Amino acid sequence: MAVDRDHVLRSAAALLTRKSTATMDEVAKAAGISRATLHRHFAGRDALVRALEALGIEECETALDTARLDEGPASDAVRRLVRVIEPSAGLLAFLYTENQLFEGEEQNQGWTRIDDRIAALFRRGQADGEFRIDLTPAWLTEALYGLLASGAWAVSEGRVARNDFTHMIVELLLGGALRQDTARREEP
Repeated sequence: MAVDRDHVLRSAAALLTRKSTATMDEVAKAAGISRATLHRHFAGRDALVRALEALGIEECETALDTARLDEGPASDAVRRLVRVIEPSAGLLAFLYTENQLFEGEEQNQGWTRIDDRIAALFRRGQADGEFRIDLTPAWLTEALYGLLASGAWAVSEGRVARNDFTHMIVELLLGGALRQDTARREEP
C-alpha cells in the first residue's frame, strides 16, 4: 500500500498544532500508519519538521499570491491575506515555535521571501499614507505572524470561534497600524 505523503504531513501538522510535543509514535497513529512506515518517509522528528516547513512555506507563498498584495488599498490586501492564510494558520503556529527553523545557515530562504513580500505590503501602506510610519514594516510583519499564531491556538483550543479568526486579527492589527487620521476617517 502506497503512503500518501501529503496526508501524513497534514495529519502530523494537525496533531503538532494541538500538541507540539507529540512523539513520532503519536504522529504515526494520527496518520494511520505504523511508526516504521513513518520512519521510512521521515528519518526522525527533524526531517518531519523540515518537511512541514516546506509545506508551510508553499502554503504561505500560495496565500500571498492569492491575496493579490499589490492590488487596492494595503489594508484590503491585509484582510485578504489573513482570510486566505487562515486554513494554514495552525501549521504556521506550530512552525513559528520551532526555533531550529530560524537559526543558523540551514534557514530556508522561503521564510525570507515571505517576510519580504509582507513587509513590502506594509511599506506600500505606509507610502500611501494608510499605515503609521512609526511602526517598521518588519515589526508589523512580526505582529501579523504573532496574531496568526495566537489566533490559530485560540481557535484550536475552542476559546475563539473559527468564523471570528479573520475579523479579530485584522481589526487588532489594523487598529494599531492605521494612522490616526486614517482611523478617524473610517469610523462611522
